[in-house]
Amino acid sequence: MIESPAETPAPSPPTTSLGWWVVGVTTVIVVIGSAVVLLFNPIWIGFEQQRAGVPAITGYTPEQVRAATGSILADLIFGPPDFAVTIVGQPVLDDAERSHMVDVRNVLLPFAMLLVVATVVLVAIVAANRRNGWVWRAIARASGTLLLVGVVVGVAVLFFFDAAFLLFHRVFFPQGNFSFDPRVERLTQLFPPQFWTETATATVIVALAIALAVTLVARRQAGRMSA
Repeated sequence: MIESPAETPAPSPPTTSLGWWVVGVTTVIVVIGSAVVLLFNPIWIGFEQQRAGVPAITGYTPEQVRAATGSILADLIFGPPDFAVTIVGQPVLDDAERSHMVDVRNVLLPFAMLLVVATVVLVAIVAANRRNGWVWRAIARASGTLLLVGVVVGVAVLFFFDAAFLLFHRVFFPQGNFSFDPRVERLTQLFPPQFWTETATATVIVALAIALAVTLVARRQAGRMSA
């Protein structure tokens, strides 16, 4: 009896938990990174500076605030990181503030690279396994877990922001050059506490919205694969 050619089997789920972990970790990084990127732009920053009354705090006009902030952001993202912006011939940041912004850039760049790598890895895995339910279940599990954790983080941000903000700086800036006098130093005047509180809250909300959307889409896709 002539046997019919066997059908090519669909790729099977990973035999170990490595695939699940890779998909889960990259999903979390991409969701959080996407929320940060969406709010790390001149439109949001300018809006929050106006809400926080930065022109009145600094004594700058709104145009001067935009010019100073734009120059600082450009140095932060594109470099060179000299942060030597001036307004009316006077430097906006002193030596300590410029040193801190260099440290901020040194922290920001590795995270940006991590986000790029995580995005590429996740897209590649999904593209190679888009017809397999395990990858969508892994994404749904990771984003769903992030959604639950995000609620807890959101509560912490809302009620314990000062402590969380200080802890963040102590972890990422152990050299301790992050305390400035808001009466005379422009960095805390350009980005006052209200700015950070509302931006952190908005970031959590955006991250939760993205995590919810990813969870729903991934669960729907996983359901189609098992149907």
